[in-house]
Amino acid sequence: MPSFMDMLFKDKTKMIDADRALPGREQEMPISERHAVLGTALRPPFPEGIETAIFGMGCFWGAEKVFWQLPGVYTTAVGYAGGMTPNPTYEEVCSGSTGHTEAVLVAFDPAKISYEELLRHFWEGHDPTQGMRQGNDVGTQYRSAIYWTDEAQRAAAEMSRDMYAAQLEAGGYGQITTEIAKAGPFYYAEDYHQQYLQKEPGGYCPDHSTGISCPIGLGVSAPPTASA
Repeated sequence: MPSFMDMLFKDKTKMIDADRALPGREQEMPISERHAVLGTALRPPFPEGIETAIFGMGCFWGAEKVFWQLPGVYTTAVGYAGGMTPNPTYEEVCSGSTGHTEAVLVAFDPAKISYEELLRHFWEGHDPTQGMRQGNDVGTQYRSAIYWTDEAQRAAAEMSRDMYAAQLEAGGYGQITTEIAKAGPFYYAEDYHQQYLQKEPGGYCPDHSTGISCPIGLGVSAPPTASA
C-alpha cells in the first residue's frame, strides 16, 4: 500500500501501476435509492429496455447535470470508473492512487434517445484534448473517457471521435486524448456527490466545452481515411 508521502508527492497526471494502487474495500458506497431530480432508481436493476453508458468528462457534478436534463434519460449517477481500486472514496480517487476517473453512469431509453445523441453531448460538454486534466482541475481523475458496454457502443464511440477530431482540428485544437475502453466496474460516489448541483444550486463546476459542434447524429458521415 502506498505511503502517505507517496500519495502526496506522486505525479497525479500519471496513471498509477496496478501493484501500487490502493486496496479499496468490499463494501459498496451507501447512497440514496432515488434520483434527486428524476425520482428514478439510482442502482440497477433498471426497467426492461433501458441501456447504460459511462462517460468521464472532468468534474462529475456538472457532467451529470448535462445528462439528467436530456429527454429519454431514465437516471444518472456519479462515480468512479476505469481504475483498479474497488469501491474507492473520493479522497482516494483524488490522490491519484486508484486509477479511476470521475464518471457519470447514464441509464437511457434507446427508443427515446440514441447512444449517438449521448455521445454528441459528451463531446460538446468538455474539452477532450487536454489529457489528464480539464482546465485547472489536474489529475488522472479528470481525464476524458468513454467506457463502452458492447460492440455497437464501441463502434459508435470510435466513429464519433474521428468525426469530432476533424471538427476540433479545423477549430485549432489539438488531438483528442479521450480514453475509449471496455467498461469495467462502475463504483458509485458518496451520496453527497449524487445530483450535487440540484442539492447545492450555488455549487460550482467549471464548463470546459470548446463551443465546437459534434456532427454525430446529424446525418454526417465519418471523414474518409487517407489512402496509403
